[in-house]
Amino acid sequence: MIDLEMHYQFAMPNTVTLVIEAAETAGQTVNRAELDLGDAQVTRIAGDMDLGSRLWVQVPGDEMRLSYRAEVEVTRPDLPLETLRAAPLHELTTEAAPFIRPSRYCLSDKFVAFVARRFGHLQGGAKVLAIRDWIEAELDYVPGSSDADTHVLETFAARQGVCRDYAHLFCAMVRAAQIPARMVAAYGPCVTPPDFHALAEVWLEGRWHPVDPTGMCRPDALALIAVGRDAYDIAFMESQAPATLVRQEVSVTEIPG
Repeated sequence: MIDLEMHYQFAMPNTVTLVIEAAETAGQTVNRAELDLGDAQVTRIAGDMDLGSRLWVQVPGDEMRLSYRAEVEVTRPDLPLETLRAAPLHELTTEAAPFIRPSRYCLSDKFVAFVARRFGHLQGGAKVLAIRDWIEAELDYVPGSSDADTHVLETFAARQGVCRDYAHLFCAMVRAAQIPARMVAAYGPCVTPPDFHALAEVWLEGRWHPVDPTGMCRPDALALIAVGRDAYDIAFMESQAPATLVRQEVSVTEIPG
């Protein structure tokens, strides 16, 4: 069960982009959802890669109050990735190919030598898991240690960050190994402190597989919201006018099956 409350103030009437709704996609079904944005006008379009949705919200006054509640059934299996094969470049599909390239926050071209030296003896899913384990072991999860401009070279040097930094570094290293990796926004019951969560998906044996570099969440306990190249594509809110946070609370609980 997902419960989200958001309250923001603006200096003027505003248009806000929101990416907050759990997606209808393979491995999860939204059984029930309620979204209340008061008197704001909402236009919904498909999300990037046709996963989830993006909301254009026209706020007529100087504040936005939002509540979102959803019940999501997750049927996604937690597969042993170490047995899965990575496709050679000439077999990559249109869906996967863009995610071997560097992006704004995932400077994968800067990690080619390091990844080859540290993980070059491994293949496919085994290499992906070794990169994930290295990041979880080497980085410290420190809230407030990074900001919206922090990129992977800074994270790699500082050896600390939050979930978006872990996911950026993971995507950069996996792409450096010529395995497609994309950023994911999700809700998870094991996220501490509770918030929107960032993780990754990797392309192995013709499909995407969620991987959480922080080690907080299992794939079968995640409700995916959106995917993209990096945090720039999956930001939960973008505002045309300066925004002041008044209150934001995310609560995710597992309902025993």
